Amino acid sequence: MLATEELKRYSRQVILPEFGLSGQEKLKNAKVLMIGAGGLGCPVLQYLTAAGVGTIGIVDDDVVDLSNLHRQILYATADIGKLKAEVAGEKLKLLNPNTTIKVYPERITNDNAEHICKHFDLVIDGSDNFETRYLVNDTCVEFDKPLVFGSIFKFEGHVSVFNYQGGPDYRDVFPDSPPANEVPNCAEIGVLGVLPGIIGTYMANEAIKIICGMGESLSGKLMTINALDNAIGIFKVAKGKKTGKSSDKPLTELTSAGHHEITKDELNSWLENDSDTICLVDVRETYEFEDYNIGGINIPLYELQGHIEELPKNKKLVFCCQTGQRSKIAIQLLKPVFNGKMYNLKNGIYSDANL
Repeated sequence: MLATEELKRYSRQVILPEFGLSGQEKLKNAKVLMIGAGGLGCPVLQYLTAAGVGTIGIVDDDVVDLSNLHRQILYATADIGKLKAEVAGEKLKLLNPNTTIKVYPERITNDNAEHICKHFDLVIDGSDNFETRYLVNDTCVEFDKPLVFGSIFKFEGHVSVFNYQGGPDYRDVFPDSPPANEVPNCAEIGVLGVLPGIIGTYMANEAIKIICGMGESLSGKLMTINALDNAIGIFKVAKGKKTGKSSDKPLTELTSAGHHEITKDELNSWLENDSDTICLVDVRETYEFEDYNIGGINIPLYELQGHIEELPKNKKLVFCCQTGQRSKIAIQLLKPVFNGKMYNLKNGIYSDANL
């Protein structure tokens, strides 16, 4: 039951016919775990707390830094040096005393993931590294927890829902993690300050829809947003057949998502000896392609679906990007609608560049 104060606090969403009292009560009974209290975590935590989620857990072992403040809007200058999880917990209690906040000022690891996650109904991943993303995904799969995912990179962001009602999980989009030293982070590549707010708000919206059982979720879909040109795409994501990993792979690797990966050396050999049968497709943004490329044609990831007819079916399509991650997404997005041979350039165009 909702108290009188709660009815007044949430009145503007309770009057929505699609939401109603039942939706508010579902939020009150929900237990949501937020992985990361940084750029994405801040707006997610604020909106879910304001919306009336009953219990929210926060996992983050980092401290507030001056460089965080342009995008991590829960924190102020006076918070520098303090643990993010604890500061976030204190401020969220001020925002809504009806929400129970559980703080875990630690890094999620193989040792504590099960213990933490099992207490929550839904997990939201706003982490900034692949190791944590795979761990969170695999834990959610093991314990059948729906996972709301978001990521940001410079001016663009991704949002999806994994492991929900039999839908795909994170490994269906990204079968294997790239080497840690080949993936730039915000400190190295930068990020637009408002972007986490845009993506984080979408993540909070997906969580609310799942909890309340309303609308259509992003399960089986990947939403991409580019803040520079306002391009928004929603692409279907196929649920892959997990085949496991071989300890002795050939040079051309078949990943668990069902597509081939080639190394930079192998691509160079193909281009040198049989270039007429190869079509190299760079799926980065135009400004990135103009800044540095290894040839081929440039079709940004967000625009691929509108250019399917331009892709030659009688050639091997090799997709490439900065680190090999967006090109993996490109192949996943095209699998349902394109029957030609598709390859991913493993670790991206910078794998052997001295820039």
